[in-house]
Amino acid sequence: MAELTGLRSNIDKIDAEILGLLNRRTNVVLKIKKAKNDKHLAIHSPEREKEILERLQKVNQGPFPNDALKAIYREILSASLFLQQPLRIAYLGPSGTFTNLAARQQFGVSAEYVPESTIKAVFEAVESGKSHYGVVPVENSTEGVVNYTLDMFIDSELKIASEIMLKISHNLLSKTGKRQDIKKIYTYSQATAQCRGYLEKNFPGVPIIEELTTAAAARRVSKDPTAAAIASELAASTYKLKFVEKDIEDYKYNYTRFLVIAKDSPQKTGKDKTSLMFSVKDKAGALYLVLKPFARHRINLTKIESRPSKRKAWEYIFFVDMEGHGDDHKVKKAIDEIKKECLYLKMLGSYPSAD
Repeated sequence: MAELTGLRSNIDKIDAEILGLLNRRTNVVLKIKKAKNDKHLAIHSPEREKEILERLQKVNQGPFPNDALKAIYREILSASLFLQQPLRIAYLGPSGTFTNLAARQQFGVSAEYVPESTIKAVFEAVESGKSHYGVVPVENSTEGVVNYTLDMFIDSELKIASEIMLKISHNLLSKTGKRQDIKKIYTYSQATAQCRGYLEKNFPGVPIIEELTTAAAARRVSKDPTAAAIASELAASTYKLKFVEKDIEDYKYNYTRFLVIAKDSPQKTGKDKTSLMFSVKDKAGALYLVLKPFARHRINLTKIESRPSKRKAWEYIFFVDMEGHGDDHKVKKAIDEIKKECLYLKMLGSYPSAD
């Protein structure tokens, strides 16, 4: 017992040292705020945050795990930023959506989160200056792209400032937590698709009712003991629901990619992506001529999608993600070369690539 007391005493001393170091770090942060204000520089620097997190994980020799280190420093960075400039983050709501989870993963608990009812409303909140950043879903590893998000970039001048990868685990939630009470299930269309096998096997014939988001489904179920919702653990906590069953998605390697949108793109980090959109001339080989310069300059295209332009029948706009930053020599060169082959070309931003 004496040994345990001594060890706990050591931990108390170390905790006091950590607290002292955190406050020393915060005093430096406040000096940085003044220096940035004097030079009229942006307070938030995503590329600097990424540099800090990667450097610490690289020098960490353990036994403290890197995942936990990253989570702790995300909150340290979030609190530091709050002292410099509280961030308002718009996201596809209501509270408890996977987009809400992704936003918290990116910006920490110290930011102010503002739920919006639609993806369009998230874009409008950032465009109007009501929010500094917006977070919207763009694609899922099993169900593909979120077309609404891609369509919003056609007319919006906002840029992609970052991307977030979030592992998606769906849960069946209800007020009672009892399977036999479930007469209907509320969910979001993509969640239905990602859990189709589970629903067909376990709830054949039970009506599936679509909601705008998984959190909206959870909110509705919180008022109906005969219903269940497919939603996140955060939604369960937010709306005080019980788990009927956890992890009901058909594929366990199920990830959703989210985009952080802003008025400007960040600077280079050394591990970046660039996104752009373009339309091509109506002639044979037009798309090949646009893609050829990327191959010649050895630029890896990580995604290409097409969407109707909605301006002319059978005219399409292509969305492309590539490795590299818009300021990289070979990326610049390739984009300059394809301009003459495009009817329309728009840079959507260069931003830090997610892990």
